[in-house]
Formats: sequence, structure tokens, C-alpha cells
Amino acid sequence: MVKVITYGTYDMLHYGHIRLLERAKALGDYLIVGVTSDDYDKTRGKINNQQPLMERIAAVEATGIADEIIVEEYEGQKIDDIRRLGVDIFTVGSDWKGYFDYLNEYCKVIYLPRTEGVSSSEVRAERRKLRIGLVGTAVFRTKFINESKYVNGVDIAGIFATHRGDEPEVQDLFYTDKYAELLERVDAVYIISKPEKHYKHTKQALEAGKHVLCESPIAYTREECQELYALATEKNLILMDAIKTAYSTAYERLLLMAKGGKIGKVVSVDAVCTSLRDGISIEGTDLSKKWNSMCGWAPAAMLPVFQIFGTDYKAKVFYTKFQDKKENIDAFTKIDFVYPSGVATVKVAKGAKAEGELVIAGTKGYIYVPAPWWKTDYFEVRYENAEENKRFFYQLDGEGIRYEIVAFAKAVESGRNMSYVSEHISEAIAGVIEDFNDRKDMIELE
Repeated sequence: MVKVITYGTYDMLHYGHIRLLERAKALGDYLIVGVTSDDYDKTRGKINNQQPLMERIAAVEATGIADEIIVEEYEGQKIDDIRRLGVDIFTVGSDWKGYFDYLNEYCKVIYLPRTEGVSSSEVRAERRKLRIGLVGTAVFRTKFINESKYVNGVDIAGIFATHRGDEPEVQDLFYTDKYAELLERVDAVYIISKPEKHYKHTKQALEAGKHVLCESPIAYTREECQELYALATEKNLILMDAIKTAYSTAYERLLLMAKGGKIGKVVSVDAVCTSLRDGISIEGTDLSKKWNSMCGWAPAAMLPVFQIFGTDYKAKVFYTKFQDKKENIDAFTKIDFVYPSGVATVKVAKGAKAEGELVIAGTKGYIYVPAPWWKTDYFEVRYENAEENKRFFYQLDGEGIRYEIVAFAKAVESGRNMSYVSEHISEAIAGVIEDFNDRKDMIELE
């Protein structure tokens, strides 16, 4: 019996896929089809699949062509599969010609002509693009523009701001200082304006029938945040909290390990986020245009706390050193949270520096994420017996921003909120920001 193996993503299975599978089957007696996992596709830069793994496997199975279906999960698996399964022929589309010649050492390699004019990328491209407008001039809008280029089906359609900005990436984009004018041209907005304007800009966009991806905090009070989510639901629109860390594969995995008992029962979470790049401590700096430490860093730092312990803490205390009370700019803030079964500490600063690491302590061990932990691509699970320690590495492209854009685009297309940050967490973040602004539970440092 001649065994044939082929691999692919098989996203939005189409006639071209089926013809390739039929020709692969004709090369032998038994066809094995490897379907790439979502995580492995991410490592190869394919982040805009429209269907999850199980749907893609079901589509291949429904063709009735494959005799066996396996999942491709890591680099180098093809050699392992060929050896393990006793494969005689490896085959793939001719657009890969020459790339897999190294497999000739293990089996025969055949490149099959692809069906002209048909590909998943072309099918996705034929769909109407999601036109996204940018609201504000924060520095990370440049990252958003650059990362959007990796995502099929989205287009940056313009900018609303008091001034265009001087970044090269924005010079060729439509610009207006009238928000209503931008809203007329787009399907959705990415809001990166000053945090105190988030509620107003989000509400205006939702009332205009536009989907919203908003940098955290979405609003300055818990009540305003709840109002915005209710408005989005009423109008069948997507409202998502843009905390890019949540979309890191490594971060997602460490959360599962922490909550799944890998380190026993979690008793504490310590998250530190600091940076001196914003220049808020430089004499003569105009602080009226700056984000304070709480809005700039605390949402990301509070994310693992709320995702592990939940949002129903028993008590919290702020320890804050202000740089400018009038502008509400904190140079440093520490927040202590107390829960029934554990404690958490968050440290954020734009006027002080500390090691930006995340440590999750449990009754059996702990998870350590080195600085900068909010760009998680690597972490360690450590135990009393160091021989049991394990290290985990995952690909992270674009700091998680492109994965966030993909989730937002998919949510808009499907009509289902696919945010990795729940409404309850967004509301809890807004509630903490509200208490900070009201100086509630605060001890001020000199």
C-alpha cells in the first residue's frame, strides 16, 4: 500500500483545495491530510484564518477524500510524521516548489499544480473590507497601522484628530478634525484619544452605528462603561477593549496553567509595568497631552489579576506619587488588592523604573514572566525542585496587536463579540480608574 501525505490550513475550503486533495489521493492508495493548528499557523504568519481548527478539520473530513486526518502543531513535524506513519510520498502545491526538497531523504516529494485563480486569500480578499478610522494621536496608532497591513479584510480609512501628526504612516491617509466626517467614511473606529475622551468618542461612534475597538480604559467610570456595552448590545454592534497583551499566545497559555492548577492554588499575583520613555518627569514637559501612569499601564497590569482572581476583591489601596496633581499625572502608583483566597499587587509608573515582570505564586510552584511581561512570548513554571522547572516559548508577532485586529474583524463579520477581555473586566478596570480619580482608598506619597 502506497501512503501519501499532504498538509495545509484548508481555511474556507474551496474547489482548489478539493482538486489538490483529489490529485494527492490519486498518487497512492491511502491519503493522510495534515491540518495546521491555529497556534502553528500563527508562528508561520497566517493569523487571519476565518475558521477555527475543528471547523477546518470537519470541512476536510466532509470531502470524503482523506483516509486519515492529523493535526500539524510544530516545526519539523513533517519528518516525524513521515517516519512514524510509514509515508511513501509527500505532496504539496507547486507554489512551494523546491521548498520541501529536503524531505526527499525520507520519501518521494511531488509538487502538484494548483488550480489557477482560486485561493483562500483571494476568497477573503473578495469580501468587502472593514474600513477602520483612527481617533486620536497616541503613539501606538502607528503600530496599529503597520500591524493592520498583515490582516486581510481591513483597511485604515482615515484619521480624526486635532492635528494630523508627523508620522510617515499617516501622511497619505484621509484626515479630518471633524469626528462626524470620519464616522461617515468608516465601518468601525479604533479609539486612541486621551482617556478622558474615550467615553464620548465611543458613545458617538456607537450612536452612529459604528463598531468600536477602544484602548483601555473604555470609560472613566464603571457606570459609563456599562452604559456603553449596553448601547452596543442594543444596536447589535461590537465594542472591544484593546489590551493587546490578552492576545499573546504565551499569555493565554500561562493563564490556563495558573487557573488549571499547574502551580497549585494561586495565592498572589504581582505585575509591574513601568517606562520612562514618555518623558513625564522631564522639566518643562507639557503634561496636558500625556497619559498618566494609571491609564497608560494599569489596565494591562490589572488584566492578569482580574483574569485569575476575578473582579470581586474585598479591598484595595492606592499608593501614589503624583508628578502633577492638576493634570492628574501620577509618576508612580502601587495598588494592593485583597481577595478571599489571595492578594495581588500592581505597580505602574511613567516617572520611575522597576523590573517589568509578572510573578504568579501558587501553593506548589510559581509562574515567572521576565520583563517586558506584557509582550509575553516566553515564561517559566518553577518549583521547589528545580529539575521539574519548565520553559515555554511561543511566537509573538506585532506585540499581539495584529491578533487583536483579527479578533475585532472576525467579531464584526460574525456579529459575536470575540474579545479576550470580558465586559466584567473592562468594567472593573473603569471602576478602579474611577476610584483613583476620586482619590478613594488612596495614600499619597511625598
